[in-house]
Amino acid sequence: MAKRALLTGITGQDGAYLSQFLLSKGYEVTGIVRRSSHKGLEEHRLQWLKIDSQVRLVYGDLADLSSLLRIVQEIKPDEIYNLAAQSFVASSWDQAILTAEITGVGVVNMLEAMRLGAPKARFYQASSSEMYGKIREPMQSELTPFHPRSPYAVAKLYGHWITVNYRESFGLHASSGILFNHESPLRGIEFVTRKVTDGVARIKLGLAKELRLGNIDAKRDWGHARDYVRAMWLMLQQENADDYVVATGRTTTIRDMCKIAFDHAGLDMDKYIVIDPAFFRPAEVDVLLGNPAKAKQKLGWSPETSLEEMIVEMVDADLVRLKKLA
Repeated sequence: MAKRALLTGITGQDGAYLSQFLLSKGYEVTGIVRRSSHKGLEEHRLQWLKIDSQVRLVYGDLADLSSLLRIVQEIKPDEIYNLAAQSFVASSWDQAILTAEITGVGVVNMLEAMRLGAPKARFYQASSSEMYGKIREPMQSELTPFHPRSPYAVAKLYGHWITVNYRESFGLHASSGILFNHESPLRGIEFVTRKVTDGVARIKLGLAKELRLGNIDAKRDWGHARDYVRAMWLMLQQENADDYVVATGRTTTIRDMCKIAFDHAGLDMDKYIVIDPAFFRPAEVDVLLGNPAKAKQKLGWSPETSLEEMIVEMVDADLVRLKKLA
């Protein structure tokens, strides 16, 4: 029999790439989606990867334990991947309570549904490098202390520790991936990498004259989502559950990332970038740099796509998309 995987956040960037990966491994893939009056629009990432007809979508909500328990009991999944969240850091200050309920408490709801309905399943929690926040070490590992700097990061930290707690308290096979920034053409337009590649494409095609950004000297460790979902799967194939940093081990400023994108389009970025104080965060995370040594050693994982290759792929994808509007 084919293995059964249950995903929350299936219509997001990671959910779409993970679904594609699991389908290639012969899994039956079911995704939990919230009921929406905009039916179909949320599935565009699955459609972009041409897998929308190969996955099953069921209605449920991380805030509603009864719906999660019903779904788990019906699907009887072998693996559960909890990717859903209010995941935009900037919005978490405006929607702090919603972020806490979905990104934080939603995790324990999913764990409870698994504990009661499918205790032999294996669970993956999408933790985040944002939990490190005000960093205590120049390179962050699984043992680096956390100091979250946004409501999003605080909620993610709750989700991370409750996953550890359920593993230790109930013996569940529950692992967390502390994923550093990972991007792709499927990244939401509000995230800085996609904002940049979309902006570059618009300028190149004459659809825009400038690109407004905030702190372009912040440094991030960027990888490709396609590589990172492979690490998620590898965690659930291990005999024992554990937590892993997933990162490239290379940090780059937003300024240098912009240069890669503008250079690929044959544009001088200094002519188009406008620094706008409105885009600065109330509490900034200046540098994030992950140490993926444990993932490389225990999972045999390493990234296959470089930052340069990823940004070029994203710019090209946005050029193709926007040429229809030009």
